[in-house]
Amino acid sequence: MEKIRFVVPGEPYGKGRPKFSTKCGFVRAVTPERTANYENLIKLEYERQCHGQRYEKEDALGILITAYKPIPSSVSKKKLRLMLDRLIFPGKKPDWDNIGKIICDALNGIVWKDDAQIVDGRVVKLYAEHPRVEVEIWRVGQNG
Repeated sequence: MEKIRFVVPGEPYGKGRPKFSTKCGFVRAVTPERTANYENLIKLEYERQCHGQRYEKEDALGILITAYKPIPSSVSKKKLRLMLDRLIFPGKKPDWDNIGKIICDALNGIVWKDDAQIVDGRVVKLYAEHPRVEVEIWRVGQNG
């Protein structure tokens, strides 16, 4: 199988922390609604663009996630050029690891059996005029 590539439109979002509640003496973790909605968008875009391609449970996988943040509206033309030329990078939230976590959690059990199969991963944050997240997944090793 070739690489799997797809794009999630809109501003990148990081995995939110679960909220904990107690009911009848049991602790329950609740995923924030915004996190659940974004995970559903990731799944929807994957299915729409990749038509259900899937890796085997024996496959070691690599993933590249490129998160394109929107350019702030109050930026000078000089700074805008530097951002688009990839000389200035987004240093604000969401953190790179939370972007990777939300993408991998959303694809778990869909693209791969378990995200433990990912042996090579990278998240890059850049600026762009059209915010989005680009995801690229490939087989690593002998079969890659």
